Amino acid sequence: MKYDFDAIVERVGTGCSKWDGLQERFGTTDVLPMWVADMDFPSPEPVLAALRRRVEHGVFGYPLVTQGYLQAAADWYRRRQGWPIEEKWLAHAPGVVPAISILIEALTDPGDGVLVQPPVYYPFMRVIRETRRRVVENPLRLEDGRYVMDLADLDVKLQSGGVKLVILCSPHNPVGRVWDREELRQFAEVCERHDVLIIADEIHGDLILPGHRHTPLASLGDRVAERTVTCLAPSKTFNLAGLQTALVVASNPRLREAYLAAQRRRSQAGANVLGLVAAEAAYRYGDDWLDELLVYLQGNVDVVVSTVKAEIPSLSVVVPEGTYLVWLDFRKLGLAQSELDQFCLTQARIAFDEGHIFGTGGQGFMRMNVGCPRAYVREAMDRLKRAVNALSVGV
Repeated sequence: MKYDFDAIVERVGTGCSKWDGLQERFGTTDVLPMWVADMDFPSPEPVLAALRRRVEHGVFGYPLVTQGYLQAAADWYRRRQGWPIEEKWLAHAPGVVPAISILIEALTDPGDGVLVQPPVYYPFMRVIRETRRRVVENPLRLEDGRYVMDLADLDVKLQSGGVKLVILCSPHNPVGRVWDREELRQFAEVCERHDVLIIADEIHGDLILPGHRHTPLASLGDRVAERTVTCLAPSKTFNLAGLQTALVVASNPRLREAYLAAQRRRSQAGANVLGLVAAEAAYRYGDDWLDELLVYLQGNVDVVVSTVKAEIPSLSVVVPEGTYLVWLDFRKLGLAQSELDQFCLTQARIAFDEGHIFGTGGQGFMRMNVGCPRAYVREAMDRLKRAVNALSVGV
């Protein structure tokens, strides 16, 4: 089947954060929204068909997390990522961020250090602080336009920082790195040497651009899996974020039970009946749609990269290897952070996620969401080009 990712779907007035939340988030609606990480594409037709059938049934009582759903999820990750998950390792979650919050409470104590690798998905820092743990930073290094882990610094921080838990973002949001197997092996070795546990946020693990391959951290072997809890979801892959369905994977029964116990204490074990239906259909029948999507997303990335290179040389792009997020470098413009924020909103009239909200190393950058029809991407690049050109001539 050929999907039309160029089709424009009107989202204004549907109560969506990305479009209807512009005034609250940015103080204006006169901007092109390319910020929050959902896509402007309809979900795959098999998902929509499954939802229609369930809605027509008309009764929406308390659902079960069925064995069929868990099997479909396990089969997906075996098939797509080569990771032999067993259904008994899986537990439901209402979302990856809620799962991470529960896991922090389950696996650490107040005052413990939880390490992150900024610039990184900003809710990590929020949930660490809100659970009364300490944020410990192991900043990524930008080398020749590509981010790498600072493993020497990681070793120091784990040795001296009172760290009990590390959150790995893989693929990395916002910088788009797909960590290769050797990088992950070395990362895991450092964590094992200091006996720290790992939460692997792999929500973007299906969104791998051509030429790259995602390696699930826990697939590296039993010793790594023993200390790792992986958070997964169909939400980014199939644009199902509003249906609040995610998975926690732990082959170590002690870690899995700790998660489940903390989930029960919070009374967060309930599932969304439509989310379960949509996720199962996506995992069973979503391969073709995803394959076409990845080619389309690469085309959108290419538009951004080629336009910056040829027409906006004062900017640069950290070329993503995965996700539908592009990390744009504005530092050559020489603007203070508040000036850059206002430049993008008022001169370019684009709503990006500001780089500084992603923590250390994010200043001077913007995160651009290209999970949208190409017409939006081209319009954004035209706006950026005009705004930068006007800035350079002092208009």
